[in-house]
Amino acid sequence: MVTKDATTPRERYRTQVRAEIVEQAWKQIATAGASALSLNAIAKQMGMSGPALYRYFASRDDLITELVRSAYRSLADTFRAAAATGADLAGLAHALRGWALADPQRYFLVYGTPVPNYHAPEDTTAVSSEIMTILVDACAALAPAGPPTPFGAHLADHRDWAGDHPASPEALHRFLTFWTRLHGVLSLELAGHFTGMGFDPARLFAAELDDLLASPR
Repeated sequence: MVTKDATTPRERYRTQVRAEIVEQAWKQIATAGASALSLNAIAKQMGMSGPALYRYFASRDDLITELVRSAYRSLADTFRAAAATGADLAGLAHALRGWALADPQRYFLVYGTPVPNYHAPEDTTAVSSEIMTILVDACAALAPAGPPTPFGAHLADHRDWAGDHPASPEALHRFLTFWTRLHGVLSLELAGHFTGMGFDPARLFAAELDDLLASPR
């Protein structure tokens, strides 16, 4: 039995044009960064007028939000695919690095310097929470952390950011340590700060990961 497409030709055309606008936006960001994103420049590249493009995205912020959602969803899907194959925290770390290296500007859009005068709507945090949950699950699955620490005690009363996740304060501490240290290495690598230093950034990333896994935090 042949299933008919429920969308109309106009809806399919609109979806196609929006996808092309997003593609052009990523190209522009790769060249000049997210802060330089210009809907008028994208319209010109596509042979459209500015007002015509605004029928698809009402503002620059509307387009950036679409890109942010896409980036978070891509990483969440990458993590879910890795977790489905049994990846542990180390496997997720390497999945994160692979995802970041595949498209540095996409990485910087969500984990780099905030775009000036842009404020992401609250619903974009829903997908980023999926990413955090997968990593906190992996941290909680490791051997119990070491003895309580002052910061762990602090987290016991300051864990709203973790929602209703049942992880212990020590597991949350481990997650925060993992997240901050590996993002630090990745951000420096992707920004080119290791260029010319003569060492392999992949080995530094692996060394940091080994240290994190060996440490009780």
